[in-house]
Amino acid sequence: MLHIINKSPLSNDSLGSCLRVAAPGDILLTEDAVYAATVGNAFEGKLREAMGRFKVYVLQADWDARGLGDRRIEGVSAVDHGGFVDLTISNNCCQSWL
Repeated sequence: MLHIINKSPLSNDSLGSCLRVAAPGDILLTEDAVYAATVGNAFEGKLREAMGRFKVYVLQADWDARGLGDRRIEGVSAVDHGGFVDLTISNNCCQSWL
């Protein structure tokens, strides 16, 4: 399953809820959720721990729009919009976490 999260973990618990209850799969961080994949943020430890169960991606356009440069946590992959489409195709279903 592809889990799509678009809210920052610093202001919303969508990512936390996903990590607590979701079956393993892929996570795509979009919009302000990309901040969760930055080195040194308050959520970094939880995301690193979850990377044993989930493959984590960020949408490159959203990463770039926020000027995050080379601050991405090792092991988190970036995808473009075509990669987003590929993730939706390769997963049985998608869940957007609000």
